[in-house]
Amino acid sequence: MTLIASGGVIIASAALFIVLSVFAGLKTFSLQFTSVVDPDLRLTAAEGKSFLWSEDDAKTLAQINGIGAFSQAIEERVIVKSDSKNLLATLKGVDQNYLNVTSVDSMVKRGQWLKPNSNEVVCGWGISNNLSFGVFDFLSSLSLYVPKPGKGQISSLRSAYNTVYVSNVGLFDINEELNNTYIFSDISLARQLVNYKDNQISSIDIRLNDPLLESDVRENINELFGNKFIVKNRAQLNDALYKMLNTENLAIYLIFTLVIIIALFNVIGAIIMMILDRKTSLHTLFNLGTELKSIKSIFFLQGSLMTLVSGLIGVALGLIVVQLQKSFELVMLTPELPYPVELKLINIVIVISTIIILGLVASRVATMRITKNLVSP
Repeated sequence: MTLIASGGVIIASAALFIVLSVFAGLKTFSLQFTSVVDPDLRLTAAEGKSFLWSEDDAKTLAQINGIGAFSQAIEERVIVKSDSKNLLATLKGVDQNYLNVTSVDSMVKRGQWLKPNSNEVVCGWGISNNLSFGVFDFLSSLSLYVPKPGKGQISSLRSAYNTVYVSNVGLFDINEELNNTYIFSDISLARQLVNYKDNQISSIDIRLNDPLLESDVRENINELFGNKFIVKNRAQLNDALYKMLNTENLAIYLIFTLVIIIALFNVIGAIIMMILDRKTSLHTLFNLGTELKSIKSIFFLQGSLMTLVSGLIGVALGLIVVQLQKSFELVMLTPELPYPVELKLINIVIVISTIIILGLVASRVATMRITKNLVSP
């Protein structure tokens, strides 16, 4: 009975650790794509979609300690047309400093990154597939449309839209959402398309020298620019993704904690069986003057040690399984991609803490079966 109870705890704790390691790997795998296109900090207008950015503002921002580089950007929803096909996408016009802030050019799988002050664009792989165009496909016309601002009746479709003709020189492959959403262009082309002024932009993307300086940089920006900007870090820019991943992680933890609780019922049963099996010995101890509290502590300690040792063995097995997956890629997510796992000290602490707390509770519940009537002859 004791071996069965111990085995249940070992399996449950190993399963909890493995699942937490898998979700840690999936979280890192999912968030690594956001670091490609999202900066450490992004400044957007507190009011409206755009703001004016002067040379003095740029000098002020550059003087803030902790900022390694920053880039101006214009972002707008556009209609992309290729031959007879069209779809909605997000155009992001960036300046020459953008590659100093992000590493999006490393994700260009075909072609090259766009040249400054040109009509070249770099599209997502999904947009390319949906509109059936490739790289350097000069025989297939590619055009971008944005509705013109203003009021009044529309006399013709041409007068209702600003239009630019572009050449796709690269295809990036990051993830499905970004591949189907973004087109990158030079900021001058985006400014021309959306009729912005020369000093009018949508956002400022910032790369920090040290992520630990984020709070200081935020304070300096708010102090120097007042309430002109909304400052968001990478987590805030992807708050829906972070909330989803954290919620899933919490749900999985609670589910497998329930499995551990069920396994600990075996521990309670094993302790009770030991108490009943040693009933004669308990009579002897009680008659020799042993207090009821001391008798309870014996079985409480035995149950606690059993769950703790079983939990440590389970974590050790989980560590072996996770390390084997990392080293030998035993389980594959796709033919080329192994199932991501990640070893984290916090997961070991969580599993052991859960086992200790629940083990103490289970041992306490089991020792409540020891009463004066049970141990007295």
